[in-house]
Order: sequence, then structure tokens, then C-alpha cells
Amino acid sequence: MIQELLKESFGIQENLVQKIAKIEELLMERFHEIDEIKQYNQYKVLKAMQESRLSDQHFNWTTGYGYNDIGREKIEEIYAKVFKAEDAIVRPTIANGTHALSLCLSGLLHSGDEMVAVTSKPYDTLDEVIGIRGTYKGSLKNLGVTYKQVDFKEDGNVDFDRINEVVTEKTTLVYVQRSTGYSFRPAVDIQTIEKIVQLVKGKNKDIICMVDNCYGEFLEHREPTEVGVDVLAGSLIKNPGGGIVLTGGYIVGKSDLIEQISYRLTSPGIGKECGLTFGLSRQMFQGLFLAPHIVSEAIKGAVFCAKLFEEMGYEVKPKYNDMRSDIIQQVKLGSKEKVIAFCKGIQAAAPVDSYVSPEPWEMPGYNDPVIMAAGAFIQGSSIELSADAPIRPPYIVYYQGGLTYEHAKLGALIALQNINNL
Repeated sequence: MIQELLKESFGIQENLVQKIAKIEELLMERFHEIDEIKQYNQYKVLKAMQESRLSDQHFNWTTGYGYNDIGREKIEEIYAKVFKAEDAIVRPTIANGTHALSLCLSGLLHSGDEMVAVTSKPYDTLDEVIGIRGTYKGSLKNLGVTYKQVDFKEDGNVDFDRINEVVTEKTTLVYVQRSTGYSFRPAVDIQTIEKIVQLVKGKNKDIICMVDNCYGEFLEHREPTEVGVDVLAGSLIKNPGGGIVLTGGYIVGKSDLIEQISYRLTSPGIGKECGLTFGLSRQMFQGLFLAPHIVSEAIKGAVFCAKLFEEMGYEVKPKYNDMRSDIIQQVKLGSKEKVIAFCKGIQAAAPVDSYVSPEPWEMPGYNDPVIMAAGAFIQGSSIELSADAPIRPPYIVYYQGGLTYEHAKLGALIALQNINNL
């Protein structure tokens, strides 16, 4: 019955429909592993809410300065517990993940300090924040912060020998990007992050270890702050928002660092004591509660996509049975036309704006034209099914999200069919 529906309602070709059952049979053990991690994280979130004595009174909101906003204080308390951190900032006024990361960097780094990115160049949108490109006078470079970079080894793994050479006791902050970004490599897993922290702290225990946690929340049993990371940040319209938070970002870490960062969030002397949640606290609580389940659905979709495209002869990373530390599935397609066809397929599978045809464009913050497909209930929500790619060789598309496994699976099927029809 389902196979007939896929063919009649969505035009999925018979040969692809026939592949579904065989692929899913092969994925049963992998799905079981994903469900085990989901359960662990679900109970971790639940326990944090219970220990914090969450009540419906925390769903109310204040006005003006937001003094004594008990909902805001409670969501930050719960985030700190979930991530095993000392303190947190969780705000709808943080525009996106890049904003959260920028707050951390600008709050913690000053003239004469040194930042070392040990997982190659950070995501493109941080280029102008750091001063890698652009002429923004407020960049870290123009404020007197020195930037160094340790690239991955040719096999895509972290270069610990080079980190040992570049990071010194004079380094102020070591930066780790957990997700793949626009590269073709494995995401940086928690075990690797732990080794980075141990190496860096061996140089100088006061070096700040910071992680860009975007796309990585609830992928493993532990979060970076559980293995010695001092501060991490992410977006609420990615994993931890559970697909229902309208906007915002979070930062968790050591209390003294959170205080410094809070002065960038508002101003020195005020910090995190002010700032409205604009009635979004209930959504932030509920989104966090749903997040482990939603993330597991997205991972299952990525695993299905990996196996489907691998069966068709495409190089994928990670493979379906690889350990994952972010929700992103990379597929090397080899041509501009296939990348565009893939993204058009994801868009056609969307519940929102399915009739729209995405095209590459010069998107602010990126070096190359970028195509983005996302028919989401929340604009830019990367935990909802989406795909994007810079239009540059070797033409890799990045597929992520899916509030339900069924939707993620459909997107992968239509994307492949579009490519086959070229």
C-alpha cells in the first residue's frame, strides 16, 4: 500500500520503490543503535527538567528589561544541567549559530590574544568575524587578535602532531568545529574532542577550549562540555530546538566565561540579567524535550540517504554504518547539474514551498554561489529536511534534517530520481 502511494502520489519510479525494503532491512541494526542513543539523551533531558523543578509558571513572560524572568532563568539552568556545564545563555535574541559563536569569540578574545582553529578553517560565515577575509573594522584581526589554523590531514582526520607544534602556552583560545561544514570529511567526534582538550590543556590549563556544536547535539552519549571543553555554542533552530523553537541560540560553559560573553550579549555590568524571551520559553522547553527524538529521526534519514546513494555508485561520507557526530550527510555528485537536481528534489519533497524551484545565488557570507533547498515551517531550520551546496568542484551536496524519518526518506528518493532523470 505504501509503495503504491509513493508511486501514485509522488511519482517515485518502480526501481527506486523496490530498493526501499532491501535498504531498510540492512539498516535495522544501525537504527537500533541510533534508538539507544536517543533513549539515553531523552532520559538525560527529562532528568534535568525534573531536577530543576520545571513548572508551567516558567512558561509566562515579562516585559521591558526582563528582570526576574523565571522562565529565562529556568531554561538556562536546564541547559547547563543537560550539557553538564556551570552556566548557560539561551536567548531568542541570538540570531543564529554564527551570532552565538561570534558572541563567544568577541567576549573572550582581546588585543594581543591568540586564537588557533585546530579543525581547519571554520565555517564560511565566520571568515569576516575572524578577519580571514573582508574589511570589517570590528573583526578579531582588526582588534588585534592573532589567528592561526591547523588543517586536517589528507585523510580528513585531526592533525595532533601539528596541533602540538602550533598551540603553545601563549595561546588564548583553541577552536573546534564539530560539524563537517562545506568539506568532505568525518565530523569531529567526542572522543577526538577529548583528545584535543587533553593535548591543549597539557600545554597550559588556562587555554580556553571552545567548540562550535552546531548540528552535533544529541548525536552521542556525551557532549563536548562533558570531556573538558570550556565553552560551546549552537543554534536553537538546529538540533536542540526540536523543530519547534522559532529562533535563537545557546551558549554553555564555565560560569566565568559565560559572564564575559554575557557582557557582549548586552553590556558590561548588565550581562545576562536582562533580556526578554518574548513568550518563547514554553517552546524552548518543549523543543529541548523533543530534541533527542527529532535528532534520531534526522539521523535515520541521513543513514538511509547514505545507503541509497552508495548503492547507486556515489561516494558518500559518512557511510551508512559509520559513527556519526553531526546530522549532515555528504554526497559527492560530481557536477553542478546533479547538485541542482538534488536540491530541487529536496524542495519538491517539502511540506512548505514544495512548488518553489531553488537556484544558486551569491549568498552573503559565502565565497561561492550557494544553492539551498528548505521547505521548512521555520525559516532556515536545519533540523527540518534541507540540502545545500556551494557551487564548486567536486560538487558535494550537504543533506541534513528531517522532523520525521519518512519525510527525510522521501526527500532522498526524489532527489535521486531527479538526478536519474537528467
